[in-house]
Amino acid sequence: MAHELTAVEIAKIKEEIEHRQTVVTPQCIAEVQRTRAFGDLSENDEYRSAKRELNRNYSRIRYLKNLLEHGVMVEYSSDEDTVGLFDKVTLWDEDYEEERIVTLVTHLRADILNDRISKDSPLGQALMGHRIGDRIRVQVNENSAYFVTIRDLEKGEDDSSLTIN
Repeated sequence: MAHELTAVEIAKIKEEIEHRQTVVTPQCIAEVQRTRAFGDLSENDEYRSAKRELNRNYSRIRYLKNLLEHGVMVEYSSDEDTVGLFDKVTLWDEDYEEERIVTLVTHLRADILNDRISKDSPLGQALMGHRIGDRIRVQVNENSAYFVTIRDLEKGEDDSSLTIN
């Protein structure tokens, strides 16, 4: 399955790859060489740690390149009065009797701790295309669902400050 990527995400991915290849990789290699000089590699925790960090860097580069290779650039738009990608939505959660503000984002920038919800999540899928005042059933799985009501909608745009996961 192809990853859906926005133009901003593609640019950020390319920027991170470039940074990792030109800055992070040489730093990691230098640290591996420095710690290797400490002697006996079987008891050299600094060396193992430096190698682990270098491998994490290479792994992240492979992951990002894979995203670009298998990604498809998409553009999202929605009507002014309907929920769409990058919109901030104020919800009333009936079960908890509390208000919650979420922003719909792509799966690469989802961050539940900061109320950035993936458009592909059950809540994100349920919200897309709805309007202020709509009461929506969010189907979590076969046995679980809950209701939210859209109280407010603030149209948003693709924010380049959000990190790529």
